[in-house]
Amino acid sequence: MPAQTRTESPSPTPTSLERFNTGPAADIERALLTCLRSLRWARRLTDHRPYPDLDSLLAAADEAAYDLTPADLSEALAAESLPELPDGVYAAAHTALGAAHAAYESRFGHVFVICVDSPSPDEALNQVLTGIRSRLTNDPEEERVVAAEELRRLARERLGNALRGAGNCATSH
Repeated sequence: MPAQTRTESPSPTPTSLERFNTGPAADIERALLTCLRSLRWARRLTDHRPYPDLDSLLAAADEAAYDLTPADLSEALAAESLPELPDGVYAAAHTALGAAHAAYESRFGHVFVICVDSPSPDEALNQVLTGIRSRLTNDPEEERVVAAEELRRLARERLGNALRGAGNCATSH
């Protein structure tokens, strides 16, 4: 039986984590706010620097996101924008997604947030539409818990991508 190889995501360059750990606090907070728009979350991550590696930073980001108060969550949700549709998505999908977003915002008072795992535009669109439709049945308190988890996943992905050089969070000066 041939050996299976494990592919790992690229690790951050030493300079990106070093820059995160040593950069001016105000710059790091501002950059972190592009990952998750909660000042408390950004300050907590900034205040607990330095982090020995990306995994430690991501674990701290998760913990800080789990500790968001309802006010912190409202702050973060208020600053989120609707996810962009992938290029090439046809007009009917735009219409369906627009109607679903409007229904969601009307019911819950904030934009729909979801961390999409799919690289394919069609699969991503299906994941968003399925997610929004299924979550419209949640009661408001249940949806706040789900939205908080999606924000945590988004922040983790944005932060990891930025430190790997694929995003805009936590490394911009």
